[in-house]
Amino acid sequence: QVQLVESGGGLVQPGGSLRLSCAASRSIFSTSVMRWYRQAPGKQREWVALITSGSRPDYADSVKGRFTISRDNTKNTAYLQMNSLKPEDTAVYYCNADTGSNNYWGQGTQVTVSS
Repeated sequence: QVQLVESGGGLVQPGGSLRLSCAASRSIFSTSVMRWYRQAPGKQREWVALITSGSRPDYADSVKGRFTISRDNTKNTAYLQMNSLKPEDTAVYYCNADTGSNNYWGQGTQVTVSS
């Protein structure tokens, strides 16, 4: 069974940092495009960042320059380093693994940016 497990969310003040982790089943991780999405209350889920199997990243304009996506294939884990956090970054963050033929989702982790 394929599983994605996110961790690292929490409450942080504006301007602070958090690092999210997404641990994936070994059977899919190394060949998957890994993406992070987020969903704020009352809003649609939006794409945040992706990293290809070859470790090429891409970012939504709203997070470019503040967030960094990475992956460690030896640990089957993807990361999202979030710096200079803003209140509008508050959302549930979801990890997604795209194998090309299937998509898998984690359960989400809450990020709250508030003073």
